[in-house]
Amino acid sequence: MNFIGNVIWLLLGGIIAAFLWFVAGVILCITIIGIPFGIQCFKIAGFVLWPFGKEIELGHFGAGGLIMNIIWLIVFGWEFALTHLGIGLIFCITIIGIPFGLQHFKFAQLGLIPFGAEIK
Repeated sequence: MNFIGNVIWLLLGGIIAAFLWFVAGVILCITIIGIPFGIQCFKIAGFVLWPFGKEIELGHFGAGGLIMNIIWLIVFGWEFALTHLGIGLIFCITIIGIPFGLQHFKFAQLGLIPFGAEIK
């Protein structure tokens, strides 16, 4: 069932979402300061490409991860989270779209706190 969900996900915008996370990572990696943030964007892009059957576990960060998450949240994390939250709400309007909306809600969490998050 996860395979079918992932294939439908790709057709309904998963490729576009992963591409946008990838582009954000490339833009952030242009500067030396943005490289750690760009690497997180690349990890999230891989997760966005094939999300069904995977879960996120937040909160495995130390002091450095906390500082990076705060910087991420202030600078651009809230934008990623609001985007995925909005798209998730649009998908949840229909019964068929609820599983895809729930995936976007997972991405909204990850968009807020990417450092120290484990994808299982």
